Amino acid sequence: MNLTLHSHLVLVPIEIRKDKKNYIVEDTSSGEFYEMPKVCIDAIQLINEGYQLGEIEIRLKSKYPHEEVDLLDFAEQLLELQLVVEMDGVKLAAPIKKQDPLGFEWISPKLGKFFFNKAAYTVYAALFVINVFLFLTHPSLFPNFKDIFIFDLMVLNIPAWLVLSFCFVMLHEFGHVLAMRAYQLPTKLTIGHRLFLIVFETDMSFVWKLPSKDRNVLYLAGICFDTFVLFAALLGQLIFADGSGIFLSVLKVIVLDAFIRMIYQCCIYMKTDLYYVFENSTGVYNLMENAQQVFRNWFRFRKPARQTEVVFEEEKRTIITYTVFYVLGVGLTLSLFFGYYLPQMLYAITTIHHCFGYGPSTYHFWDAALSSLQLLIGFLLLLYSLRKKYIKKQNI
Repeated sequence: MNLTLHSHLVLVPIEIRKDKKNYIVEDTSSGEFYEMPKVCIDAIQLINEGYQLGEIEIRLKSKYPHEEVDLLDFAEQLLELQLVVEMDGVKLAAPIKKQDPLGFEWISPKLGKFFFNKAAYTVYAALFVINVFLFLTHPSLFPNFKDIFIFDLMVLNIPAWLVLSFCFVMLHEFGHVLAMRAYQLPTKLTIGHRLFLIVFETDMSFVWKLPSKDRNVLYLAGICFDTFVLFAALLGQLIFADGSGIFLSVLKVIVLDAFIRMIYQCCIYMKTDLYYVFENSTGVYNLMENAQQVFRNWFRFRKPARQTEVVFEEEKRTIITYTVFYVLGVGLTLSLFFGYYLPQMLYAITTIHHCFGYGPSTYHFWDAALSSLQLLIGFLLLLYSLRKKYIKKQNI
Protein backbone atom coordinates (compact mmCIF):
# COMPACT_ATOMS: atom_id res chain seq x y z
CA MET A 1 0.00 0.00 0.00
CA ASN A 2 1.58 3.22 -1.21
CA LEU A 3 1.29 6.59 0.45
CA THR A 4 0.23 9.26 -2.06
CA LEU A 5 -1.12 12.79 -2.03
CA HIS A 6 -4.58 11.24 -2.55
CA SER A 7 -4.31 9.22 0.66
CA HIS A 8 -6.61 9.63 3.65
CA LEU A 9 -5.25 8.88 7.13
CA VAL A 10 -6.89 8.06 10.44
CA LEU A 11 -4.79 8.82 13.49
CA VAL A 12 -4.67 7.28 16.95
CA PRO A 13 -6.42 9.22 19.74
CA ILE A 14 -4.23 12.19 20.60
CA GLU A 15 -4.35 15.26 22.80
CA ILE A 16 -2.73 18.56 21.77
CA ARG A 17 -1.50 21.18 24.25
CA LYS A 18 0.04 24.58 23.57
CA ASP A 19 3.59 24.92 24.88
CA LYS A 20 5.92 27.94 25.08
CA LYS A 21 6.81 27.95 21.38
CA ASN A 22 5.32 24.85 19.80
CA TYR A 23 2.75 22.24 20.76
CA ILE A 24 2.93 18.98 22.72
CA VAL A 25 1.14 16.06 21.08
CA GLU A 26 0.26 13.15 23.38
CA ASP A 27 -0.51 9.67 22.11
CA THR A 28 -3.09 8.85 24.77
CA SER A 29 -2.89 5.11 24.13
CA SER A 30 0.85 4.83 24.78
CA GLY A 31 1.53 7.89 26.93
CA GLU A 32 4.24 9.15 24.55
CA PHE A 33 4.73 12.83 23.84
CA TYR A 34 6.00 14.71 20.78
CA GLU A 35 6.81 18.37 20.21
CA MET A 36 5.45 19.80 16.94
CA PRO A 37 5.20 23.29 15.39
CA LYS A 38 1.92 24.99 14.51
CA VAL A 39 2.04 23.88 10.86
CA CYS A 40 2.10 20.24 11.94
CA ILE A 41 -0.81 20.78 14.31
CA ASP A 42 -2.83 22.33 11.48
CA ALA A 43 -1.95 19.32 9.31
CA ILE A 44 -3.13 16.90 12.02
CA GLN A 45 -6.40 18.78 12.45
CA LEU A 46 -7.06 18.67 8.70
CA ILE A 47 -6.19 14.96 8.62
CA ASN A 48 -8.73 14.39 11.38
CA GLU A 49 -11.30 16.33 9.34
CA GLY A 50 -10.87 13.81 6.51
CA TYR A 51 -8.96 15.83 3.90
CA GLN A 52 -6.59 14.17 1.43
CA LEU A 53 -2.88 14.79 1.96
CA GLY A 54 -2.68 16.74 -1.30
CA GLU A 55 -5.55 19.02 -0.29
CA ILE A 56 -3.90 19.62 3.07
CA GLU A 57 -0.59 20.47 1.42
CA ILE A 58 -2.23 23.07 -0.84
CA ARG A 59 -4.02 24.68 2.12
CA LEU A 60 -0.87 24.79 4.28
CA LYS A 61 1.35 26.15 1.50
CA SER A 62 -1.11 28.98 1.13
CA LYS A 63 -1.25 29.62 4.89
CA TYR A 64 2.52 29.22 5.46
CA PRO A 65 4.15 30.58 2.28
CA HIS A 66 7.59 30.91 3.90
CA GLU A 67 7.74 27.36 5.27
CA GLU A 68 8.60 24.12 3.51
CA VAL A 69 5.45 21.99 3.49
CA ASP A 70 5.75 18.34 2.43
CA LEU A 71 2.74 16.29 3.51
CA LEU A 72 4.13 12.99 2.21
CA ASP A 73 7.22 13.41 4.37
CA PHE A 74 5.09 14.40 7.37
CA ALA A 75 2.78 11.42 6.83
CA GLU A 76 5.81 9.12 6.71
CA GLN A 77 6.91 10.52 10.06
CA LEU A 78 3.46 9.89 11.52
CA LEU A 79 3.69 6.30 10.30
CA GLU A 80 7.14 5.87 11.86
CA LEU A 81 5.82 7.22 15.14
CA GLN A 82 2.95 4.72 14.89
CA LEU A 83 0.37 7.49 15.10
CA VAL A 84 -1.61 6.18 12.09
CA VAL A 85 -4.17 3.41 12.53
CA GLU A 86 -5.82 3.49 9.09
CA MET A 87 -4.71 4.50 5.59
CA ASP A 88 -7.08 4.73 2.61
CA GLY A 89 -9.71 2.67 4.42
CA VAL A 90 -7.31 -0.13 5.30
CA LYS A 91 -6.60 -0.67 8.98
CA LEU A 92 -2.91 -0.94 9.78
CA ALA A 93 -1.42 -3.46 12.16
CA ALA A 94 -1.97 -2.37 15.73
CA PRO A 95 1.09 -0.42 16.85
CA ILE A 96 3.28 -2.20 19.37
CA LYS A 97 4.20 0.36 21.98
CA LYS A 98 5.36 -0.98 25.27
CA GLN A 99 4.42 1.35 28.08
CA ASP A 100 6.07 0.52 31.35
CA PRO A 101 3.56 0.49 34.18
CA LEU A 102 3.70 3.53 36.43
CA GLY A 103 2.66 3.63 40.05
CA PHE A 104 2.63 5.55 43.33
CA GLU A 105 -1.03 6.33 42.63
CA TRP A 106 -1.76 5.13 46.16
CA ILE A 107 -0.15 8.34 47.40
CA SER A 108 -2.89 10.93 47.94
CA PRO A 109 -2.51 14.17 45.95
CA LYS A 110 -3.33 15.95 49.22
CA LEU A 111 -0.06 14.65 50.69
CA GLY A 112 1.82 15.91 47.65
CA LYS A 113 0.17 19.33 47.91
CA PHE A 114 1.12 19.53 51.59
CA PHE A 115 4.80 19.55 50.59
CA PHE A 116 4.38 21.49 47.35
CA ASN A 117 2.21 24.57 47.52
CA LYS A 118 2.85 28.33 47.44
CA ALA A 119 3.60 28.52 51.17
CA ALA A 120 5.97 25.54 50.96
CA TYR A 121 7.86 27.09 48.03
CA THR A 122 8.47 30.18 50.17
CA VAL A 123 9.80 28.00 52.99
CA TYR A 124 12.18 26.11 50.67
CA ALA A 125 13.47 29.38 49.22
CA ALA A 126 14.00 30.80 52.72
CA LEU A 127 15.84 27.65 53.83
CA PHE A 128 18.12 27.90 50.79
CA VAL A 129 19.04 31.49 51.73
CA ILE A 130 19.57 30.46 55.37
CA ASN A 131 21.88 27.63 54.29
CA VAL A 132 24.03 30.04 52.30
CA PHE A 133 24.05 32.44 55.27
CA LEU A 134 25.15 29.66 57.65
CA PHE A 135 28.03 28.67 55.38
CA LEU A 136 29.17 32.29 55.12
CA THR A 137 28.92 33.05 58.85
CA HIS A 138 30.16 29.65 60.07
CA PRO A 139 32.94 28.50 57.70
CA SER A 140 33.58 25.49 59.95
CA LEU A 141 30.25 24.07 58.74
CA PHE A 142 31.51 23.91 55.16
CA PRO A 143 31.99 20.23 54.21
CA ASN A 144 35.49 18.76 54.14
CA PHE A 145 36.50 15.72 52.10
CA LYS A 146 37.48 13.91 55.34
CA ASP A 147 33.92 14.17 56.68
CA ILE A 148 33.10 10.90 54.95
CA PHE A 149 35.41 9.04 57.33
CA ILE A 150 33.16 8.65 60.37
CA PHE A 151 34.94 5.73 62.05
CA ASP A 152 38.54 4.91 62.83
CA LEU A 153 38.01 1.55 61.16
CA MET A 154 38.17 2.21 57.42
CA VAL A 155 36.07 -0.87 56.64
CA LEU A 156 33.02 0.73 58.32
CA ASN A 157 33.20 4.06 56.49
CA ILE A 158 32.19 2.90 53.00
CA PRO A 159 29.06 0.98 54.15
CA ALA A 160 28.08 3.87 56.42
CA TRP A 161 28.42 6.38 53.60
CA LEU A 162 26.53 4.11 51.18
CA VAL A 163 23.63 3.65 53.60
CA LEU A 164 23.36 7.36 54.40
CA SER A 165 23.73 8.37 50.76
CA PHE A 166 21.11 5.83 49.65
CA CYS A 167 18.61 7.10 52.24
CA PHE A 168 18.94 10.73 51.21
CA VAL A 169 19.01 10.00 47.48
CA MET A 170 15.73 8.16 47.97
CA LEU A 171 14.42 11.17 49.91
CA HIS A 172 15.45 13.41 46.98
CA GLU A 173 13.60 11.18 44.53
CA PHE A 174 10.59 10.93 46.84
CA GLY A 175 10.38 14.71 46.57
CA HIS A 176 9.83 14.28 42.83
CA VAL A 177 7.29 11.52 43.49
CA LEU A 178 5.28 13.70 45.88
CA ALA A 179 5.38 16.62 43.45
CA MET A 180 4.07 14.37 40.68
CA ARG A 181 1.28 13.12 42.93
CA ALA A 182 0.42 16.73 43.87
CA TYR A 183 -0.65 17.05 40.23
CA GLN A 184 -2.27 13.57 40.24
CA LEU A 185 0.34 12.17 37.86
CA PRO A 186 1.68 8.60 38.03
CA THR A 187 5.41 7.87 38.16
CA LYS A 188 7.99 5.24 39.06
CA LEU A 189 11.61 4.95 40.19
CA THR A 190 14.31 3.64 37.85
CA ILE A 191 18.09 3.22 38.01
CA GLY A 192 20.26 5.35 35.76
CA HIS A 193 23.92 6.25 35.20
CA ARG A 194 25.74 9.58 35.55
CA LEU A 195 29.47 9.57 34.80
CA PHE A 196 30.86 6.99 37.26
CA LEU A 197 27.83 7.10 39.56
CA ILE A 198 24.79 4.83 39.67
CA VAL A 199 21.76 7.00 40.37
CA PHE A 200 18.05 6.62 41.01
CA GLU A 201 15.70 8.51 38.73
CA THR A 202 12.02 9.37 38.91
CA ASP A 203 10.08 8.79 35.70
CA MET A 204 8.69 12.22 34.87
CA SER A 205 7.45 11.54 31.36
CA PHE A 206 3.89 12.56 32.31
CA VAL A 207 5.13 16.03 33.24
CA TRP A 208 4.27 16.98 29.65
CA LYS A 209 0.61 16.82 30.60
CA LEU A 210 1.13 20.04 32.57
CA PRO A 211 1.52 23.60 31.32
CA SER A 212 5.10 24.78 31.07
CA LYS A 213 4.71 27.07 34.12
CA ASP A 214 3.92 24.09 36.38
CA ARG A 215 6.73 21.76 35.29
CA ASN A 216 9.59 23.50 37.07
CA VAL A 217 8.02 22.69 40.43
CA LEU A 218 8.31 19.00 39.65
CA TYR A 219 11.89 19.35 38.41
CA LEU A 220 12.96 21.29 41.53
CA ALA A 221 11.15 19.06 44.03
CA GLY A 222 14.20 16.92 44.81
CA ILE A 223 16.39 19.99 45.39
CA CYS A 224 13.69 21.36 47.72
CA PHE A 225 14.00 18.26 49.90
CA ASP A 226 17.82 18.43 49.70
CA THR A 227 17.61 22.04 50.92
CA PHE A 228 15.60 20.96 53.95
CA VAL A 229 17.98 18.09 54.72
CA LEU A 230 20.99 20.39 54.46
CA PHE A 231 19.35 22.96 56.75
CA ALA A 232 18.47 20.30 59.35
CA ALA A 233 22.02 18.91 59.35
CA LEU A 234 23.62 22.36 59.63
CA LEU A 235 21.23 23.39 62.41
CA GLY A 236 21.93 20.11 64.19
CA GLN A 237 25.65 20.82 64.20
CA LEU A 238 25.04 24.24 65.75
CA ILE A 239 22.58 23.04 68.40
CA PHE A 240 24.52 19.90 69.36
CA ALA A 241 28.01 21.33 69.01
CA ASP A 242 29.00 19.55 72.23
CA GLY A 243 27.32 16.29 71.28
CA SER A 244 28.91 12.88 70.76
CA GLY A 245 31.58 12.55 68.11
CA ILE A 246 29.72 9.90 66.08
CA PHE A 247 26.49 11.93 66.01
CA LEU A 248 28.26 15.06 64.80
CA SER A 249 30.23 12.99 62.28
CA VAL A 250 26.99 11.62 60.84
CA LEU A 251 25.61 15.17 60.54
CA LYS A 252 28.79 16.20 58.69
CA VAL A 253 28.38 13.31 56.25
CA ILE A 254 24.78 14.39 55.63
CA VAL A 255 25.96 17.96 54.94
CA LEU A 256 28.68 16.67 52.62
CA ASP A 257 26.26 14.41 50.76
CA ALA A 258 23.56 17.09 50.36
CA PHE A 259 26.09 19.76 49.37
CA ILE A 260 27.70 17.58 46.69
CA ARG A 261 24.30 16.48 45.37
CA MET A 262 23.14 20.10 45.04
CA ILE A 263 26.37 21.17 43.32
CA TYR A 264 26.02 18.16 41.04
CA GLN A 265 22.58 19.41 39.96
CA CYS A 266 24.31 22.51 38.60
CA CYS A 267 26.35 20.36 36.20
CA ILE A 268 23.80 20.82 33.43
CA TYR A 269 26.02 19.38 30.74
CA MET A 270 24.33 16.24 32.05
CA LYS A 271 20.56 15.97 32.19
CA THR A 272 20.21 16.97 35.83
CA ASP A 273 17.14 18.54 37.41
CA LEU A 274 18.43 22.05 36.71
CA TYR A 275 19.04 21.10 33.07
CA TYR A 276 15.34 20.38 32.68
CA VAL A 277 14.48 23.65 34.45
CA PHE A 278 16.68 25.53 31.97
CA GLU A 279 15.18 23.64 29.05
CA ASN A 280 11.61 24.16 30.21
CA SER A 281 12.11 27.85 31.05
CA THR A 282 13.49 28.63 27.59
CA GLY A 283 11.09 26.40 25.68
CA VAL A 284 14.05 25.09 23.66
CA TYR A 285 14.21 21.32 23.95
CA ASN A 286 17.07 18.93 23.08
CA LEU A 287 19.45 21.61 24.36
CA MET A 288 22.20 19.15 25.19
CA GLU A 289 22.19 17.57 21.75
CA ASN A 290 22.13 20.96 20.02
CA ALA A 291 24.92 22.30 22.25
CA GLN A 292 27.06 19.28 21.45
CA GLN A 293 26.48 20.02 17.77
CA VAL A 294 27.63 23.60 18.35
CA PHE A 295 30.79 22.31 20.03
CA ARG A 296 31.46 19.98 17.11
CA ASN A 297 31.08 22.92 14.71
CA TRP A 298 33.41 25.09 16.79
CA PHE A 299 36.19 22.53 16.92
CA ARG A 300 35.85 21.25 13.37
CA PHE A 301 38.53 22.84 11.19
CA ARG A 302 36.61 22.23 8.00
CA LYS A 303 32.92 21.48 7.79
CA PRO A 304 31.68 18.79 5.42
CA ALA A 305 30.39 20.02 2.07
CA ARG A 306 26.88 18.96 3.04
CA GLN A 307 25.73 19.48 6.57
CA THR A 308 22.20 19.57 7.87
CA GLU A 309 21.66 22.35 10.40
CA VAL A 310 19.01 21.28 12.89
CA VAL A 311 19.25 24.34 15.12
CA PHE A 312 16.56 26.94 14.41
CA GLU A 313 17.89 30.46 13.99
CA GLU A 314 15.75 31.88 16.82
CA GLU A 315 17.08 29.23 19.21
CA LYS A 316 20.78 29.87 18.61
CA ARG A 317 21.14 32.51 21.34
CA THR A 318 19.60 30.20 23.93
CA ILE A 319 21.83 27.34 22.83
CA ILE A 320 24.94 29.53 23.00
CA THR A 321 23.91 30.60 26.53
CA TYR A 322 23.49 26.97 27.45
CA THR A 323 26.96 26.12 26.14
CA VAL A 324 28.38 28.64 28.65
CA PHE A 325 26.60 26.82 31.49
CA TYR A 326 27.71 23.55 29.88
CA VAL A 327 31.36 24.57 30.25
CA LEU A 328 30.76 25.86 33.80
CA GLY A 329 29.17 22.52 34.66
CA VAL A 330 32.25 20.67 33.46
CA GLY A 331 34.32 22.99 35.66
CA LEU A 332 32.11 22.20 38.67
CA THR A 333 32.53 18.48 38.04
CA LEU A 334 36.30 18.86 37.95
CA SER A 335 36.11 20.89 41.16
CA LEU A 336 34.15 18.12 42.87
CA PHE A 337 36.58 15.53 41.58
CA PHE A 338 39.75 17.32 42.69
CA GLY A 339 38.21 18.85 45.82
CA TYR A 340 36.43 15.79 47.18
CA TYR A 341 36.52 12.50 45.25
CA LEU A 342 40.25 12.35 44.51
CA PRO A 343 41.37 13.49 48.02
CA GLN A 344 38.98 10.95 49.57
CA MET A 345 40.41 8.17 47.43
CA LEU A 346 44.02 9.17 48.13
CA TYR A 347 43.32 9.47 51.87
CA ALA A 348 41.69 6.03 51.94
CA ILE A 349 44.51 4.41 49.97
CA THR A 350 47.17 6.07 52.13
CA THR A 351 45.44 4.96 55.33
CA ILE A 352 44.99 1.41 54.03
CA HIS A 353 48.65 1.24 52.99
CA HIS A 354 49.69 2.44 56.43
CA CYS A 355 47.50 -0.16 58.17
CA PHE A 356 49.02 -3.01 56.17
CA GLY A 357 52.32 -2.15 57.86
CA TYR A 358 51.04 -3.36 61.23
CA GLY A 359 51.19 -7.00 60.11
CA PRO A 360 48.57 -9.77 59.87
CA SER A 361 48.41 -10.28 63.62
CA THR A 362 46.67 -6.92 64.15
CA TYR A 363 43.15 -5.72 63.48
CA HIS A 364 44.64 -2.80 61.47
CA PHE A 365 45.90 -5.24 58.86
CA TRP A 366 42.55 -6.96 58.43
CA ASP A 367 40.77 -3.62 58.38
CA ALA A 368 43.03 -2.65 55.49
CA ALA A 369 42.45 -6.00 53.75
CA LEU A 370 38.66 -5.78 53.92
CA SER A 371 38.73 -2.10 52.92
CA SER A 372 40.86 -3.00 49.89
CA LEU A 373 38.29 -5.62 48.95
CA GLN A 374 35.52 -3.00 49.17
CA LEU A 375 37.44 -0.64 46.90
CA LEU A 376 38.13 -3.45 44.44
CA ILE A 377 34.45 -4.41 44.29
CA GLY A 378 33.52 -0.76 43.73
CA PHE A 379 36.07 -0.44 40.94
CA LEU A 380 34.83 -3.63 39.24
CA LEU A 381 31.23 -2.41 39.45
CA LEU A 382 32.32 0.85 37.84
CA LEU A 383 34.05 -1.00 35.00
CA TYR A 384 30.96 -3.18 34.51
CA SER A 385 28.70 -0.13 34.43
CA LEU A 386 30.92 1.69 31.92
CA ARG A 387 31.18 -1.42 29.75
CA LYS A 388 27.42 -1.91 29.80
CA LYS A 389 26.90 1.72 28.80
CA TYR A 390 29.48 1.40 25.99
CA ILE A 391 27.84 -1.77 24.62
CA LYS A 392 24.40 -0.11 24.73
CA LYS A 393 25.77 2.90 22.85
CA GLN A 394 27.36 0.67 20.19
CA ASN A 395 24.07 -1.16 19.62
CA ILE A 396 22.10 2.03 18.98
